[in-house]
This record gives sequence, structure tokens and C-alpha cells, in this order.
Amino acid sequence: MNPKPARAPINWPAVIVLLGTPLAALILIPWYAWNHDFSLTAWISFVAFFAWSGLGITAGYHRLWAHRAYEAAWPVRLVLMLGGTLSIQNTILFWASGHRTHHRHVDHVDKDPYSAKRGFWYSHIGWMLRDYTSGTPDYKNAPDLLKDKMVMFQDRYYIPLVILTNIGFPVAIGLMVGDLWGVLLLGGLLRLVCNHHVTFFINSLCHMFGNQPYTDENTARDNFWLALFTWGEGYHNFHHIFQYDYRNGVKWWQYDPTKWLILSLSKV
Repeated sequence: MNPKPARAPINWPAVIVLLGTPLAALILIPWYAWNHDFSLTAWISFVAFFAWSGLGITAGYHRLWAHRAYEAAWPVRLVLMLGGTLSIQNTILFWASGHRTHHRHVDHVDKDPYSAKRGFWYSHIGWMLRDYTSGTPDYKNAPDLLKDKMVMFQDRYYIPLVILTNIGFPVAIGLMVGDLWGVLLLGGLLRLVCNHHVTFFINSLCHMFGNQPYTDENTARDNFWLALFTWGEGYHNFHHIFQYDYRNGVKWWQYDPTKWLILSLSKV
């Protein structure tokens, strides 16, 4: 008998963040709500940080840096970089390079970093929990990002920036409004878990459920319900054909706040 192939080594930092944060949220948030209750400001911080981190990924990591679908002024790039850092989905360089690989090899079980052909669990979160060869960074596809000073600044100081955005900002706001733990738990912890999984659903559910009006040559789907929670990213079938378009929802009536943000900023 041939021995079983060795399993990819566990990515412990990813395991701690991606499995530890939901567990902490399930325990701490009900406990705090039962014993202390959450202030209105804490809930507002959840909404504000969820929007900032979500748009940091969709308008920043994805449409600006991964696809170069539009150009942005330095202040806009800074806000989007910090928002993307707030989401704790790795650096712009790593995220955008991996996403370009995904588009080039979509659905290939050995080359697509989060191929839906390997099942829901793998494409949703499993691909990050182990160091699979398909997820090994190769920045040959990102020479533009290697020359981008803001991208490389974030890459160099990623951990301090993660601490600043995910702990420093909530702590400062919590102290100002007198609800430190409420803001940390809702604007920090719960927001992070929600931000993670709505993004991950694009890699998993949006390659499994929905319509394919533009192509059926890959698994990408258009899914209105996912667009609602992902700032317009749910129109994924269109996106996989027209990846350099700043829009995902190309029809005027399709819900795509990221498109509206980019269009609005272009008028300033």
C-alpha cells in the first residue's frame, strides 16, 4: 500500500484568529449583554467599523489593488488601506496577489487558492487554516504592488497597524463614550467575525448558489442576497468575466454600494 500523502501543515496564526474569534464572540457577547447590556454607541461602532472594514476590502483590497479597476488619490487610498487592515484578512500584497491567482486559475483544484471545486469548507475558510501549496504567495503577478509605497508600508508594518485599528481605535472610542468593553466587543470582536464571514461567503456560497447570466464556464454566480451583505460583491458571475470593471452590479438597480462610493469619489 502507498502511504497517505502528508497533510499540509497547520497555519496556527490563522487558526487562532479565524476559529478563536467566533468562539470568543459566542461566549463573551451574550455574557456581557446579560450582565451589563450594550450602549447605543457600541452598536453604532459596530455599524461604522463594519462599513469601514467591509469597504476597505471591496473598494480597496479588491477593486483598487487586486484589479486596478480605478485610480484613487492618496487620502482615499490611506482610508481604504486602514479599513482593509481593520478586517484582518492579511496584507494588501498577499490578498491581492492571491486573488489574481484565483482569477487566473479559477476552479482549478491545485492552482486556485480557494477553489470551490474542493467544497464549501475549503473555499470558505479551510484553505487558510493549513499552508496548502496552492496558497503559497508568489508575487510575480504583482510587480505593480511591489512598487506601491503604501502597499509596501502596510506590508512592513502590518501587525502594528492591525493592533492600532482593531484595538487602538475601539479603545479610544470606548473611553471617550464611557463604554470601553461594549465598543471592543461589538465594534471590535463581533464586527470582525461578521466581516470575515461575509467576505468568505463570496469564495464559497457565491461559487455555489445563484444565477450565471454571463458565463457558465466557471462556478461564479450572481447572488443578490450576498450582495446585500458584501457591499455589492455578490454579482460575482459578472465580475469573473469583467474583472477590470469597477462595478460588480452593472445594472442601475443592482445593489452595489462599492460602485456608488467609487463613482461618487470620482466626482469630487
